[in-house]
Amino acid sequence: MRWLRIFSSPDGESHFADVDLAMAPAHVLPNVDPWDLSEPVDATSVVFLRRSEKAGVNDWHNPPQRQLVIRLSGDATIETSDGARREVGPGTVLLAEDVSGKGHRTVQARGESFAAIVRLGGPSPTRDP
Repeated sequence: MRWLRIFSSPDGESHFADVDLAMAPAHVLPNVDPWDLSEPVDATSVVFLRRSEKAGVNDWHNPPQRQLVIRLSGDATIETSDGARREVGPGTVLLAEDVSGKGHRTVQARGESFAAIVRLGGPSPTRDP
């Protein structure tokens, strides 16, 4: 599995990184072949978000805390302060860790969107590239 990460470097710029999530076979259910599982990620809460097509651009901002944003529907373009842009759509898992610095901006590409936001606790599940 892979997720998209946004993080801040020491100079305050935000950047993208594609992160492969380490997974290993584990027996989850009796009499069923092993499934691939990741290590647990500490979470504090989950909220669901509906964003109207009329919402327009979310100009430069930082997430309120480290969080996983799991896009359930809708498409958007996200831009980091280093000028990189990424298209995200249903199924994208975004680890937003740029809680300081210049942040990122989100442009709704089309349609209404829904996302699950998993607010994270504990240390980062990803090391800096």
